[in-house]
Amino acid sequence: MQKLSLIGIGTGDPGHVTRAGVTAMRSVECLLIPEKGEGKDDLAQLRRSLMAELAPDVPVVPFSMPVRDTELPYHDGVEVWHDAIAEAWVAALPRPVSHVGLLVWGDPSLYDSTLRIAARLSPMPAIEVVPGITALQALTAAFTVTLNDVNAPVLITTGRQLRDHGWPADAARVAVMLDGECSFQKLDPAGVTIWWGAYLGLPNQLLRQGPLADVAADIIALRAEARASHGWIMDTYLLERA
Repeated sequence: MQKLSLIGIGTGDPGHVTRAGVTAMRSVECLLIPEKGEGKDDLAQLRRSLMAELAPDVPVVPFSMPVRDTELPYHDGVEVWHDAIAEAWVAALPRPVSHVGLLVWGDPSLYDSTLRIAARLSPMPAIEVVPGITALQALTAAFTVTLNDVNAPVLITTGRQLRDHGWPADAARVAVMLDGECSFQKLDPAGVTIWWGAYLGLPNQLLRQGPLADVAADIIALRAEARASHGWIMDTYLLERA
């Protein structure tokens, strides 16, 4: 592999792929698509649908996505997991190819590990990153709000950080990603507003907003129901504290 293109696809809507992204999709010799097992077929199918619509002549190559060992300490488990993913990429290629592509949810730069996994490849190919619409752009657009208030900071963090450390100091607004536990329920809800969205930009998009004290229980129940129904969920939210 001489070149690896990481192509941002937003949240899976073809409209979230830029013209540069389409050009990159059509330029690769093949495109790797992760298959995450039973109950998560929608994720692979969305990628296949994008390729069928935007780059129908490019062959897709599936690979079985390794599962992170949750028995290991978090950072150790992630390191081992990323090693296994890099190995799965290489093992899946049916023959030597010079230019391979991967479709990346959200954006390759924002709480995504594809670049760190690619760094494990040997020999190291040339890396091309083609950004798409980020999940945060899709969220704020869906609610017609801005990410930050006037002359005010915003902090982007993870559910794990919010759960373990609470509201970040000096942050007027907090954007939260990778939260499988609805960590906002650990906060004092007084004066907090939430904008929450799942499957952003897709036909099954879900949106909730309002005072955290009023909508937290509804979001928790809706998220659990949607995850059970689809086998997966991708959601993010923005918090503001008065």
